[in-house]
Amino acid sequence: MDQRTQTASQGLVRQGYMSKNRLAVSLLFLMNGFVTGSWAPKIPEFKDRLGIGESVLGLLILVFGIGSLVLMPIAGGFIARAGSQKVVKVTAVILSPLLLLLTLAPNVWTAAIGMFLLGGFVGAMDVAMNANAVEVEKSMRRAIMSSCHAYWSLGGLIGAGIGGVLMARVGVLPHVLVVTVLSLVFLAVAWPMILADQPHPAAAKEKVRLPLTPLPWLIGIMALFSMVPEGAVLDWGALYLKNELGASVELSGFGFAAFSATMATMRFAGDHVRDLLGAKRTLRICTVTALVGMVFAGLAPNAFVAILGFAIAGIGISNMVPIAFSAAGNMPGLQPGIGLAVATTMGYSGMLFAPSLIGFIAEHSGFAIIFTSVPVLFIVVLLLSHHAVHADHGKGH
Repeated sequence: MDQRTQTASQGLVRQGYMSKNRLAVSLLFLMNGFVTGSWAPKIPEFKDRLGIGESVLGLLILVFGIGSLVLMPIAGGFIARAGSQKVVKVTAVILSPLLLLLTLAPNVWTAAIGMFLLGGFVGAMDVAMNANAVEVEKSMRRAIMSSCHAYWSLGGLIGAGIGGVLMARVGVLPHVLVVTVLSLVFLAVAWPMILADQPHPAAAKEKVRLPLTPLPWLIGIMALFSMVPEGAVLDWGALYLKNELGASVELSGFGFAAFSATMATMRFAGDHVRDLLGAKRTLRICTVTALVGMVFAGLAPNAFVAILGFAIAGIGISNMVPIAFSAAGNMPGLQPGIGLAVATTMGYSGMLFAPSLIGFIAEHSGFAIIFTSVPVLFIVVLLLSHHAVHADHGKGH
């Protein structure tokens, strides 16, 4: 026991801040975010090429969400049986060419299959890389989940940022070829360094069913209510600034940009804050900050104040989801893959399905009331925040 502890501490000193395992899982988050971000600027071209209207596009985006919700729990079961390393490798390899296949889809039906697979494998890889990040956290005895999610945000910004430029300069097909090649490069660099975690066959057989205890579902609600507002800002922030606060097209984009920038920045800082304050206190501070930011944006008299509100909300929301995921992966008596499958499935369902519901409500009420009332969900997160204590279990606290 003493020798093992000594070896672990020597490993920790030798690995320092960025161990090979941490670099690998960070690259996996970057790659997943990059593929997801690269899809966003393709949507108008995708719609025009297939000759479909907004309603059919909306249904196809819903198929993307259904794909995620179907494959996420299945990935959780495989992680319990085989370990996150094997699952993340398989899902990442399958994900890499899916945007290319979607671009070559000749009709709506093949596009629907492509959307289901894209959503499914983005989601399945997400569960696996989060489970691997939990294992790396345990091995390093320090918080890394927030910075992993920062790499996802960074990948999303890069994908969305270069997508439009590449499509305009070199065309649609060369763009997806570049995305596919870059994704495979990220994966190739990460591949030999991905932490090999051992499954527990007995526990796997026992736990592959959905958990019957309430704790994973309560942490899932925390993830869900943290991600609904995030989805609201990402999908409707620009429309709110433009239609209700009179922002120009250029200015309306800054709501998302300010939100993303503060979110990515604070995610890089989040692990240090968590190590300093503990997950529970960090979550409470973040939740109150997010609540203030969203109300600020909803009550804003002009676009500049709303953008400031979104920036403040980004600071708060940034570390709410990583803490919920860390807690889900460290629950006592439950395999990390199962707890994470519940939390990620519930969390992402909020981000995938809530925005369409918000759009329907906003058609009748306007977005100001939405952004002012959505923060009520944060009060529920505050009430459940004591469960975040599980997020610190992987660090030997």
